[in-house]
Amino acid sequence: MGNKKKKPIVAIVGRPNVGKSTLFNAIAGSDISIVKDTPGITRDRIYADVTWLDSAFTLIDTGGIEPDSDDVILSQMREQAQIAMDTADIILFVVDLKQGLVDADYGVADMLRKSRKPVILVVNKDDNFKKFQMDLYEFYNLGMGDPYPLSAVNKMGFGDLLDVVKSHFDDIPGTDAEDDDRIHIAIVGKPNVGKSSIVNKLIGENRVIVSDIAGTTRDAVDTEVKHKGKDYVFIDTAGLRRKNKIKEELERYMIIRTVTAVERADVVVLVIDAKDGVTEQDAKIAGIADDKGKAVIIAVNKWDLITDKDNSTVKEYTNKIRQTLSFMSYAEIIFISAETGQRLEKLYDMIDAVSENHAMRIQTGVLNEILSQAKAMKQPPSDKGRILKLFYITQASIKPPTFVIFVNDKELFHFSYQRYIENQIRDTFGFVGTPIRLSSESARMMIEKGA
Repeated sequence: MGNKKKKPIVAIVGRPNVGKSTLFNAIAGSDISIVKDTPGITRDRIYADVTWLDSAFTLIDTGGIEPDSDDVILSQMREQAQIAMDTADIILFVVDLKQGLVDADYGVADMLRKSRKPVILVVNKDDNFKKFQMDLYEFYNLGMGDPYPLSAVNKMGFGDLLDVVKSHFDDIPGTDAEDDDRIHIAIVGKPNVGKSSIVNKLIGENRVIVSDIAGTTRDAVDTEVKHKGKDYVFIDTAGLRRKNKIKEELERYMIIRTVTAVERADVVVLVIDAKDGVTEQDAKIAGIADDKGKAVIIAVNKWDLITDKDNSTVKEYTNKIRQTLSFMSYAEIIFISAETGQRLEKLYDMIDAVSENHAMRIQTGVLNEILSQAKAMKQPPSDKGRILKLFYITQASIKPPTFVIFVNDKELFHFSYQRYIENQIRDTFGFVGTPIRLSSESARMMIEKGA
C-alpha cells in the first residue's frame, strides 16, 4: 500500500494588478477567485487542482496586496515571496509588460533567487505578441532566465508556460511514487488551538529521526515516530513564525500552509478549541481536507477546561460539530487534552483505524450484491418514462475509496440516489473517518472498455 504520490505545488507571486488572479483562473479553468479592480480583493479561493497533459499539480495564488505606499508594497511582496518559497515546489513570478520593470520586481527577484526553487518569469498582458516583442528584453535584467510572455485575459501563451512548469516536475524531491507504508498525519487547525503541544505529546520519547524529508517546506520538519512497532510521520504545519502585519495575510498564509500539509498527508487531524467550538476558520480547514479526499479526525482539544460537564456534554458537543460540519459526517470525533494527555493514546488507535478505511478495497462481487439489494429496497428514479438502470459497480481507487457505477443514463442518476447508494455502502463497510467518492459512467463506456 504505497503512499500516494506527492503532487507538486506551484505558487503565483507578483505585485498588485499584474494579473495574478486572472492567470490563476485561466490555468484553473474557471473563475474561482473574485477578480475586481481593487488590489487585495482576491479572497475567495486560494488553491485549485490542475491537470496538464496527464500531470496533476496544485496551483496556489499567494494573493493581492493593498498598496498604501511603496514601502508597504515591497515589504508585503517579500511576505508573499516568503510564503511561496516556504510552500511551493515551483514559483511563477508574474510581472506586467505594460508597466515595465519596477523596483519591487527587483527586490522580489533577489529573494526568489536565494530560494533555490525553480522560478519561471511570466510576463503578463502581452496582448499583441509582435508589437511588444522589444519590451520583453528589459525583463532579462531581473536575471531570472527567459521571460515567458502571455496574455492571461486572452488565454494566449499558456501551452508553452505549462510545458515549462511540467518540465520541472521530475526534479522535485519526494514526488516519485516510492513505496512508503508509513501513515502520514497532518495536525491542522487555526493558530493557538494546541497543535504543537499535541504533536509534542504524541511524539514524546518515541522520536526516531528528525530530518528534512525531501519536499518539506523550508522551515518545517517532518517527524518520524515509532509507536507500538508501527511507523508514523507527523507533518509539521506550525509555520506561522513570522509576524504578519495584516490579519488577512495571516489567514491566507495559514490556509496555504494547510493546503500544502494536507496534500501530503493520509490522515488529517483537525484540532478545534473546546471553548471556541467550530469556527468559520475551522470549517474552511475542514473543507480543504474534504476537498482533497483525506481521512479525517476532529480532535476537540482543551477538553479539561470545560468544567460543567455531565453525561450529555459530549453528545451535545458532538451534535453541534456534526451540524456545523455537515459535509463531513464521516469524520471521527475525539475529545482530548494536550495539557493532561487525556485520550491522546487513543488518538493513535483512531489514526490506524481511519487510515485503514481510507485504503480499503472491496471486492467487485460484494459491491454488486449491495447494489442489487439497494435497488430492491428503493426503486431507482425515473423521468418522463425513462427509468434509471444501474448495471454494475466497481471500485476504481483508494485514498479515498472511489467507486464507479455504470448506468444507462447519467442524467437520471440524481444526487439524492447517489447519496442513498453511498449510505448503503457505508452501512455495510463502515468507512468511518474517510470520505468516499461515487461517480457514474454510461454503460456504453463499459462496453468500450471491455468490462
